Parts: sequence; structure tokens; C-alpha cells
Amino acid sequence: MAEFKPRISPESRVRMHFSLTLPDDTEVISTYGGEPLAFTLGDNTMEQLLEFAILGLRAGDEQDLLVSGDEVFGPRDETRIHWLERTLFPPDQRLTPGEIIAFTTPEGEELAGMVLEVDNGRVHIDFNHPLSGKQFHYKVTILDVEAAPDPEGTEPATS
Repeated sequence: MAEFKPRISPESRVRMHFSLTLPDDTEVISTYGGEPLAFTLGDNTMEQLLEFAILGLRAGDEQDLLVSGDEVFGPRDETRIHWLERTLFPPDQRLTPGEIIAFTTPEGEELAGMVLEVDNGRVHIDFNHPLSGKQFHYKVTILDVEAAPDPEGTEPATS
């Protein structure tokens, strides 16, 4: 008799390996060869569209999809590219084109920006997601799935 393997559904606990790879085989991120990602579907660990792509998969399933970065992270927006004064950065910080730098907005939100160039005491920063405007392969290998909690399965309160 075959073992029952639950399908991934909202609030399932999932453990998986994944990678994002550009069409030229440049690896953007990968958990293969390291610790797998463990999360609850819907907890905002992953972008919603990437979570949607694994719905219905089971432990042992593998999938490789070509994904549009615009659909996942939003389209490129030229108004998110800014020149900032070099004096806003620590004097000893090396600013190299292609480098991703973490910023904190006045509201406390974390934001990543990529250095485009450094010129005449100014730094050109792109605050678009680095995968916006690009296609990438989203490869997953599902290692384990714990079924979502049953909302009807809770014990009634006793007095």
C-alpha cells in the first residue's frame, strides 16, 4: 500500500531546496548543497507567485519553471533609480557597481539598492528588485510537506 503524501496547500509546512538561475546559467540564489528552506505557505517567506507555483506538489516532487521577474517582483520603474550623495555612506565603504546595499527608510522599512556607478561624489543607486525585467528559472525539490492544520479539528472549549 502506497504511503499518503499530503499536497502543499495554504498553511502547509514545507521543507524544500530551491534555486533561482538566470537563462545564462548564472545562479542568483540556491539552497542546494546547503540547508533547505523551511517555511509555512502563506507566511511571506517567499514571494506570493513563487508560493503559488508549488501549490499541489508533494514530497519528492521536482519542478523547474521559467518565470518573469516582472510578474514576481513588479516591473522595472525608472523612478526608483536615484543619485545619492557619497557623503550619505560611511567614508570607508567601498561602493562597487553591481554591489547590493541594504538601506533603511525613515519609516524603518528594509530596502535593497544596487550600485550602478559612482561619479563626482555621487552614487547612482537602483532600488528596483534585481530580478525585475529579467526571466529566471525557479527550480524546486520538495523534501517534506506537513498538512495544514485542520480548522475543524480544534477541541471545543470546556467550562
